[in-house]
Amino acid sequence: MKPRGVLGRLYHGETNVDFIGRWKLWFAISGLVMLVGLAAFAARGLNLGIDFTGGNVWQVPANEASVEQVNDRLGAIGFDDTKVQTVGDDLRIQTPPFDGTPAEQDRRQAQVVSALSDVTSVPRAEIEANQNTVGPSWGEEVSDKAVRALIFFLVAIAIYIAVRFELKMSLATLAALVHDLLVVVGVYALFQLPVTPATVIAILTILGFSIYDGIVVFDRVDENTRALAGAGRMTYSDMTNLSLNQVLMRSLNTSVTALLPILSVLVIGAVVLGATTLEEFGLALLVGQLSGAYSSLFIASPVLALLKEREPRYRALRKRLEERGERTTRRSGRVQRAEAEAVLAGPDGDGPTPEAAVGAPTPVRSAPTTARPAGRRSGSATSTSTPPRPSGASSATHPPRPRKKGKRR
Repeated sequence: MKPRGVLGRLYHGETNVDFIGRWKLWFAISGLVMLVGLAAFAARGLNLGIDFTGGNVWQVPANEASVEQVNDRLGAIGFDDTKVQTVGDDLRIQTPPFDGTPAEQDRRQAQVVSALSDVTSVPRAEIEANQNTVGPSWGEEVSDKAVRALIFFLVAIAIYIAVRFELKMSLATLAALVHDLLVVVGVYALFQLPVTPATVIAILTILGFSIYDGIVVFDRVDENTRALAGAGRMTYSDMTNLSLNQVLMRSLNTSVTALLPILSVLVIGAVVLGATTLEEFGLALLVGQLSGAYSSLFIASPVLALLKEREPRYRALRKRLEERGERTTRRSGRVQRAEAEAVLAGPDGDGPTPEAAVGAPTPVRSAPTTARPAGRRSGSATSTSTPPRPSGASSATHPPRPRKKGKRR
């Protein structure tokens, strides 16, 4: 049979990628990305939307007015902290909350409206009708509820995975979720993308997807562990590697399927139709989706393997295999994988036998004895059904000679 190519092996789950053995490389890549993001967060902070910071926002037709012209006009009257961005054919202007007495706030608001009317040639009444004001207390309340929702989400997920699988899988999942959060926050801080309530909803959504992808991997790891741990032929890292290669195609299919509608939302909804809310939601989904797909394979599983290898039984198993020289190497990885899949398939292809699942040695079927020609002594050949010789029997006793062929009477 012609050997399958890379895509064929990937489709049939026959890849042999060393996910666990290269954990230092994966951790180094993630660490570098998170370090850059944290540096950007410390230097520039997040571009929080008006729902978190409070303030005033206007959305008016541009009428050929540029962002630079609006910034210059508002800066000339003392509004240096404004944020101006293009939304389709309109301009969106955001200012911090106005301080002072109500009369002073009304005066500063009138100054902004007058400046925008001069630059865009839009009537004052229309600009005032498109104004939205959010108080600082509302922004603080939204931020507080978002943080509490995130904490509750992480705690609930940790408890569920610990009950469904085990505590170490729960810790590995939390490590992947923290990785995804830091990556998303770093990207938003680095590129100063706006953070709105839609962004928070998107982050919670992608964390849920990341957990789903990780549970698929952990379920296969748990299944293979029950079937292969008793055989004593593979370390926990090798079993995790085998499980990851078996579900690799499923993970890729799930990620690609989820990315297609997200790209459609960004391209059609945000770029073509100019819906900024879709852009804020889609960007968080896109970044989080890519990070979640990466972390479920390259963060959660290696963390789980490192934690489980510290257990005494798996430490002893690794030591025993290393002494026997049966550790997985790049050369023998496929051979060991074939042996493992043979155990998983069982003797009849219907799954592992109960003995293999609990660790009992698999019974060896004796080969049928070949009939010997008549006239020869059977010598040392003994039948498998012959009872054992008593310990006191003489070692010189010979089996009876076979009868010579004769004519039948």
